[in-house]
Amino acid sequence: MKPRIAVFLQPQHAEYNQIREAAIESEEIGADAIYNWDHFYPLYKEDGTQWNEGERREGKHFECWTMLSSWGEVTNRVDIGPLVTCNSYRNPELLADMARTVDHISNGRAILGIGSGWFEQDYEEYGYEFGTAISRLHALEKSLERIVKRMKELNPQPKRKIPILIGGGGEKVTLRITAQYADIWHGFATKTEERSGIETVAHKNSVLDNWCKELGRDPKEIKRSIGIDIKRIDLADQLLEAGATEVTLAVNGPGYDLTDVKEWIAWRDSKN
Repeated sequence: MKPRIAVFLQPQHAEYNQIREAAIESEEIGADAIYNWDHFYPLYKEDGTQWNEGERREGKHFECWTMLSSWGEVTNRVDIGPLVTCNSYRNPELLADMARTVDHISNGRAILGIGSGWFEQDYEEYGYEFGTAISRLHALEKSLERIVKRMKELNPQPKRKIPILIGGGGEKVTLRITAQYADIWHGFATKTEERSGIETVAHKNSVLDNWCKELGRDPKEIKRSIGIDIKRIDLADQLLEAGATEVTLAVNGPGYDLTDVKEWIAWRDSKN
Protein backbone atom coordinates (compact mmCIF):
# COMPACT_ATOMS: atom_id res chain seq x y z
CA MET A 1 0.00 0.00 0.00
CA LYS A 2 1.29 3.44 -0.93
CA PRO A 3 2.24 5.45 2.19
CA ARG A 4 0.55 8.71 3.01
CA ILE A 5 2.37 11.98 3.64
CA ALA A 6 0.94 14.30 6.30
CA VAL A 7 2.11 17.86 6.91
CA PHE A 8 2.05 18.91 10.55
CA LEU A 9 1.71 22.71 10.44
CA GLN A 10 2.69 23.98 13.89
CA PRO A 11 0.35 26.96 14.46
CA GLN A 12 2.84 29.18 16.26
CA HIS A 13 4.82 32.41 15.68
CA ALA A 14 2.76 33.19 12.57
CA GLU A 15 -0.08 35.39 11.40
CA TYR A 16 -3.13 33.36 10.43
CA ASN A 17 -2.83 34.22 6.73
CA GLN A 18 0.62 32.56 6.77
CA ILE A 19 -0.85 29.38 8.27
CA ARG A 20 -3.75 29.39 5.81
CA GLU A 21 -1.43 29.78 2.83
CA ALA A 22 0.75 26.94 4.13
CA ALA A 23 -2.32 24.70 4.33
CA ILE A 24 -3.29 25.58 0.76
CA GLU A 25 0.26 25.00 -0.49
CA SER A 26 0.46 21.66 1.34
CA GLU A 27 -2.57 20.46 -0.60
CA GLU A 28 -1.25 21.85 -3.87
CA ILE A 29 2.07 19.98 -3.61
CA GLY A 30 0.26 16.71 -2.99
CA ALA A 31 0.05 16.07 0.77
CA ASP A 32 -2.53 13.53 1.89
CA ALA A 33 -3.34 15.14 5.24
CA ILE A 34 -2.70 18.35 7.14
CA TYR A 35 -2.58 18.50 10.92
CA ASN A 36 -2.31 21.30 13.45
CA TRP A 37 -2.07 20.93 17.24
CA ASP A 38 -4.24 21.83 20.22
CA HIS A 39 -2.31 24.21 22.47
CA PHE A 40 -2.65 27.82 23.60
CA TYR A 41 1.05 28.73 23.62
CA PRO A 42 3.97 27.85 21.34
CA LEU A 43 5.86 24.66 22.09
CA TYR A 44 9.09 25.73 20.40
CA LYS A 45 10.95 28.96 19.83
CA GLU A 46 10.66 30.67 16.46
CA ASP A 47 13.96 29.09 15.35
CA GLY A 48 12.58 25.64 16.21
CA THR A 49 14.69 25.12 19.32
CA GLN A 50 13.39 24.09 22.74
CA TRP A 51 12.80 26.40 25.68
CA ASN A 52 14.79 25.66 28.80
CA GLU A 53 13.00 23.68 31.51
CA GLY A 54 10.76 25.98 33.53
CA GLU A 55 11.03 28.82 31.02
CA ARG A 56 7.72 30.44 30.12
CA ARG A 57 6.74 29.99 26.49
CA GLU A 58 5.40 33.00 24.62
CA GLY A 59 4.62 33.94 21.03
CA LYS A 60 1.84 34.24 18.46
CA HIS A 61 -0.56 31.30 18.57
CA PHE A 62 -4.06 30.32 17.41
CA GLU A 63 -6.78 27.91 18.55
CA CYS A 64 -7.04 24.47 17.01
CA TRP A 65 -10.63 23.67 16.00
CA THR A 66 -11.69 27.10 14.72
CA MET A 67 -8.59 26.91 12.52
CA LEU A 68 -9.65 23.50 11.21
CA SER A 69 -13.03 24.88 10.16
CA SER A 70 -11.18 27.43 8.02
CA TRP A 71 -8.98 24.73 6.52
CA GLY A 72 -12.13 22.83 5.59
CA GLU A 73 -13.19 25.79 3.45
CA VAL A 74 -9.87 26.66 1.79
CA THR A 75 -8.83 23.09 0.89
CA ASN A 76 -10.66 20.54 -1.24
CA ARG A 77 -8.95 17.15 -1.03
CA VAL A 78 -6.68 16.64 1.99
CA ASP A 79 -7.77 15.15 5.29
CA ILE A 80 -7.57 17.65 8.15
CA GLY A 81 -7.36 17.23 11.90
CA PRO A 82 -5.58 17.99 15.17
CA LEU A 83 -2.41 16.22 16.24
CA VAL A 84 -3.89 16.04 18.78
CA THR A 85 -6.85 17.53 20.63
CA CYS A 86 -6.27 17.74 24.37
CA ASN A 87 -9.10 15.80 25.94
CA SER A 88 -9.12 18.07 29.01
CA TYR A 89 -10.07 21.23 27.13
CA ARG A 90 -13.58 20.38 25.91
CA ASN A 91 -16.66 18.48 26.95
CA PRO A 92 -16.62 15.15 25.03
CA GLU A 93 -20.11 15.61 23.58
CA LEU A 94 -19.21 19.10 22.41
CA LEU A 95 -16.00 17.80 20.84
CA ALA A 96 -17.94 15.15 18.92
CA ASP A 97 -20.27 17.86 17.62
CA MET A 98 -17.34 20.10 16.66
CA ALA A 99 -15.67 17.27 14.74
CA ARG A 100 -18.96 16.42 12.98
CA THR A 101 -19.37 20.08 11.99
CA VAL A 102 -15.82 20.32 10.60
CA ASP A 103 -16.48 17.06 8.75
CA HIS A 104 -19.48 18.66 7.01
CA ILE A 105 -17.58 21.88 6.30
CA SER A 106 -14.81 19.84 4.66
CA ASN A 107 -17.22 17.45 2.92
CA GLY A 108 -16.06 14.38 4.82
CA ARG A 109 -12.35 15.01 5.43
CA ALA A 110 -12.14 15.46 9.22
CA ILE A 111 -9.96 13.33 11.47
CA LEU A 112 -10.60 13.44 15.22
CA GLY A 113 -7.13 13.30 16.75
CA ILE A 114 -7.12 13.14 20.54
CA GLY A 115 -4.78 12.57 23.46
CA SER A 116 -4.74 12.87 27.23
CA GLY A 117 -2.86 16.20 27.43
CA TRP A 118 0.49 17.14 28.96
CA PHE A 119 1.38 20.85 28.53
CA GLU A 120 1.02 22.29 32.04
CA GLN A 121 1.24 25.96 31.02
CA ASP A 122 -1.92 25.56 28.93
CA TYR A 123 -3.76 24.09 31.92
CA GLU A 124 -2.62 26.73 34.38
CA GLU A 125 -3.28 29.73 32.15
CA TYR A 126 -6.72 28.58 30.99
CA GLY A 127 -7.94 27.26 34.33
CA TYR A 128 -8.04 23.50 33.71
CA GLU A 129 -7.19 20.99 36.43
CA PHE A 130 -3.86 19.40 35.50
CA GLY A 131 -4.19 16.28 37.63
CA THR A 132 -1.75 13.45 36.98
CA ALA A 133 -0.71 11.55 33.87
CA ILE A 134 -2.76 8.52 34.91
CA SER A 135 -5.84 10.59 35.84
CA ARG A 136 -5.70 12.28 32.44
CA LEU A 137 -5.47 8.89 30.72
CA HIS A 138 -8.47 7.58 32.63
CA ALA A 139 -10.39 10.72 31.68
CA LEU A 140 -9.45 10.16 28.02
CA GLU A 141 -10.79 6.61 28.10
CA LYS A 142 -14.12 7.75 29.58
CA SER A 143 -14.35 10.61 27.07
CA LEU A 144 -13.81 8.31 24.10
CA GLU A 145 -16.76 6.19 25.20
CA ARG A 146 -18.91 9.33 25.35
CA ILE A 147 -17.60 10.67 22.01
CA VAL A 148 -18.43 7.42 20.20
CA LYS A 149 -21.92 7.39 21.74
CA ARG A 150 -22.64 11.04 20.93
CA MET A 151 -21.36 10.70 17.36
CA LYS A 152 -24.04 8.08 16.69
CA GLU A 153 -26.75 10.43 17.98
CA LEU A 154 -25.88 13.58 16.05
CA ASN A 155 -28.27 14.92 13.41
CA PRO A 156 -27.16 15.15 10.72
CA GLN A 157 -24.64 12.35 10.92
CA PRO A 158 -21.01 12.94 9.81
CA LYS A 159 -20.30 12.63 6.11
CA ARG A 160 -18.27 9.52 6.88
CA LYS A 161 -17.26 7.58 9.97
CA ILE A 162 -14.82 10.15 11.31
CA PRO A 163 -11.49 8.39 11.93
CA ILE A 164 -10.33 8.60 15.54
CA LEU A 165 -6.59 9.16 15.85
CA ILE A 166 -5.01 8.61 19.24
CA GLY A 167 -1.55 9.99 19.95
CA GLY A 168 0.88 8.63 22.52
CA GLY A 169 3.17 5.69 23.14
CA GLY A 170 2.42 4.49 26.67
CA GLU A 171 2.41 0.72 26.42
CA LYS A 172 0.20 -0.19 29.39
CA VAL A 173 -2.67 2.27 28.98
CA THR A 174 -2.43 4.50 25.89
CA LEU A 175 -1.87 1.69 23.41
CA ARG A 176 -4.61 -0.40 25.04
CA ILE A 177 -7.03 2.52 24.61
CA THR A 178 -5.77 2.91 21.05
CA ALA A 179 -6.47 -0.74 20.32
CA GLN A 180 -10.00 -0.30 21.59
CA TYR A 181 -11.02 2.99 20.00
CA ALA A 182 -8.62 4.22 17.31
CA ASP A 183 -8.65 4.04 13.53
CA ILE A 184 -5.19 5.67 13.45
CA TRP A 185 -2.35 5.58 15.96
CA HIS A 186 0.21 8.38 16.00
CA GLY A 187 3.67 7.95 17.46
CA PHE A 188 7.20 9.19 16.88
CA ALA A 189 10.39 7.61 15.62
CA THR A 190 12.10 8.53 18.88
CA LYS A 191 15.63 7.36 19.58
CA THR A 192 16.24 5.97 23.08
CA GLU A 193 19.17 4.40 24.88
CA GLU A 194 17.78 0.96 24.03
CA ARG A 195 16.46 1.52 20.52
CA SER A 196 16.97 3.54 17.36
CA GLY A 197 14.01 5.59 16.14
CA ILE A 198 13.07 2.90 13.64
CA GLU A 199 13.33 0.19 16.29
CA THR A 200 11.05 2.25 18.54
CA VAL A 201 8.41 2.36 15.81
CA ALA A 202 8.61 -1.39 15.24
CA HIS A 203 8.42 -2.08 18.98
CA LYS A 204 5.41 0.19 19.60
CA ASN A 205 3.63 -1.29 16.59
CA SER A 206 4.21 -4.78 18.01
CA VAL A 207 2.80 -3.74 21.40
CA LEU A 208 -0.26 -2.23 19.72
CA ASP A 209 -0.75 -5.38 17.64
CA ASN A 210 -0.68 -7.47 20.81
CA TRP A 211 -3.27 -5.26 22.49
CA CYS A 212 -5.48 -5.59 19.41
CA LYS A 213 -5.25 -9.37 19.57
CA GLU A 214 -6.03 -9.35 23.30
CA LEU A 215 -9.13 -7.20 22.71
CA GLY A 216 -10.25 -9.22 19.69
CA ARG A 217 -9.50 -6.60 17.06
CA ASP A 218 -7.70 -6.99 13.74
CA PRO A 219 -4.46 -4.92 14.00
CA LYS A 220 -4.76 -4.09 10.30
CA GLU A 221 -7.80 -1.94 11.10
CA ILE A 222 -5.52 0.67 12.73
CA LYS A 223 -3.33 2.81 10.49
CA ARG A 224 0.06 3.90 11.84
CA SER A 225 0.99 7.58 11.50
CA ILE A 226 4.60 8.21 12.49
CA GLY A 227 6.36 11.51 13.06
CA ILE A 228 9.99 11.64 11.99
CA ASP A 229 12.68 14.29 11.50
CA ILE A 230 11.80 15.90 8.18
CA LYS A 231 15.49 15.74 7.18
CA ARG A 232 15.71 11.94 7.60
CA ILE A 233 14.31 10.83 4.28
CA ASP A 234 17.21 8.37 4.24
CA LEU A 235 15.14 6.38 6.75
CA ALA A 236 11.94 6.42 4.68
CA ASP A 237 11.99 2.82 3.48
CA GLN A 238 12.98 1.54 6.91
CA LEU A 239 10.06 3.44 8.40
CA LEU A 240 7.67 1.58 6.12
CA GLU A 241 9.26 -1.74 7.03
CA ALA A 242 8.74 -0.88 10.72
CA GLY A 243 5.00 -0.57 10.09
CA ALA A 244 4.31 3.08 9.26
CA THR A 245 1.43 3.71 6.87
CA GLU A 246 1.63 7.51 7.12
CA VAL A 247 4.66 9.75 7.60
CA THR A 248 4.03 12.96 9.53
CA LEU A 249 6.38 15.88 8.87
CA ALA A 250 6.45 18.86 11.23
CA VAL A 251 6.87 22.31 9.68
CA ASN A 252 7.36 25.31 11.95
CA GLY A 253 6.03 28.84 11.52
CA PRO A 254 6.17 31.56 10.50
CA GLY A 255 8.04 30.57 7.33
CA TYR A 256 6.46 27.14 6.70
CA ASP A 257 9.13 26.00 4.24
CA LEU A 258 7.72 22.93 2.46
CA THR A 259 10.80 22.17 0.34
CA ASP A 260 11.63 18.97 2.24
CA VAL A 261 8.00 17.86 2.17
CA LYS A 262 8.15 17.86 -1.63
CA GLU A 263 11.03 15.37 -1.47
CA TRP A 264 9.00 13.06 0.75
CA ILE A 265 6.02 13.33 -1.63
CA ALA A 266 8.27 12.34 -4.54
CA TRP A 267 9.42 9.33 -2.49
CA ARG A 268 5.78 8.41 -1.80
CA ASP A 269 4.92 8.64 -5.48
CA SER A 270 7.86 6.40 -6.33
CA LYS A 271 6.14 3.66 -4.34
CA ASN A 272 3.42 3.28 -6.95
